[in-house]
Order: sequence, then C-alpha cells, then structure tokens
Amino acid sequence: IGPEPENSPRSCKELLARGNTLSGWYTVYSSDCTAMTVLCDMATDGGGWTVFQRRADGSVDFFRDWDSYKRGFGNQQMEFWLGNDNIHLLTSQGNNELRIDLMDSETKKYFAKYESFQILGESENYKMILGDFLNGTAGDALTYHRNMMFSTKDRNNGLNSVNCAESYEGAWWFNDCLQSNLNGRYLLGEHENPRHGVFWSTGKGDRYSLNRSEIKFRPV
Repeated sequence: IGPEPENSPRSCKELLARGNTLSGWYTVYSSDCTAMTVLCDMATDGGGWTVFQRRADGSVDFFRDWDSYKRGFGNQQMEFWLGNDNIHLLTSQGNNELRIDLMDSETKKYFAKYESFQILGESENYKMILGDFLNGTAGDALTYHRNMMFSTKDRNNGLNSVNCAESYEGAWWFNDCLQSNLNGRYLLGEHENPRHGVFWSTGKGDRYSLNRSEIKFRPV
C-alpha cells in the first residue's frame, strides 16, 4: 500500500511548489502509483523540471539495446537515461513542455524549448509526440524527429531501411536518420564523422560532439 495520493508528488514542479528548492534526486509517483526516483532541476528557467537524460563526461555507454533504454541506465552522479517506461508514465499525466540544455567544449551554453512533449508506451515503440519549437539559442534540431518511434541498435523503427541507431551509434527517435542524437558516442568537440557523437545539428554543425546535454520536461 503506497502513500496517500494527496501526499504523493506527481512531478518535480509539484515538489518545487511544496518548497523543495534544491536540485537533486526525489521520489515522484505516476498516476498508477508507480514510485520512481528522478532528478529535479529546480534552478533552470523557473525550476520544476524532471531531467530524463544527462551527458556530462562520457563515463556511461549509451550505445545500448532496447531493453536498456526501456528500463533506464547510468548513475545519479553523472550520466543516465531515466528509462522509456518511466518517461512514458510521467509524460502521460497531462501536458508537459520540453527543454534541452547543451554545452560545448568552450563551456558555452545553448538551449531549445518545445511547447509540448509526450512519449507513448512500448506498444507504440515509445513514439514521440512533440509540440512546436518555442525558442532557444540551440535552434531546432528535434522537429524533424516528431512523431517518430524510438530505435536502438537491436530495434529499427526509423524510416530508413538501414538502422540509423546502429549507423550513428546511439538510440533516438530516428526519422530517415537524423538531425539530432544526444545519445550518440561521447566524442568531445570536433571530429571526422558527420552526425556522429552527442549531436545537435543546428548548434555546432554536423561534425561536433557536445560536452554536456540535459533533456527535461515540466508540467504546463
């Protein structure tokens, strides 16, 4: 028997409203009372963001299979993926906006914001429902992936007969491949292979791998 519903925070935004102003790991509950530990960003852009992906130092391998992305992986200190099942549960509780924060090797920061964001369940291959690009210094490299299903090295759900996840060594909502893949290899800065690495095409171009990324959502 879980805690009483009125005491069960559904989101980082709710935790912030209750006075939890420090960023860190908190327990939240989905609408079916599933408890999960999530990273709350209480500082950026008003706070209350649930972070579901972080790249920071290359310490965690992101070139993983379907089951790993389904369940989640990584560590709380540095790099992680929250898990597609968890992201689905948390983004299905109403409308959420999306924010992506990026940093290059010169520690210059960029961001992109989208009006709405939801991941459907595994039966729909974690299809991404994405609203309009709102603004941001990083530009829009995600709209191309709108309404795409998630692909991993062992599961091709993209529009290309070749598995883009395998070709570009990551996992993402690949279309006829990609304009972004923040789960690519951690290559650090300029490199030779176009669109490889921690990649966001409208930021630093096709041959640049970002140093840091965080992908986060917040109830509207």
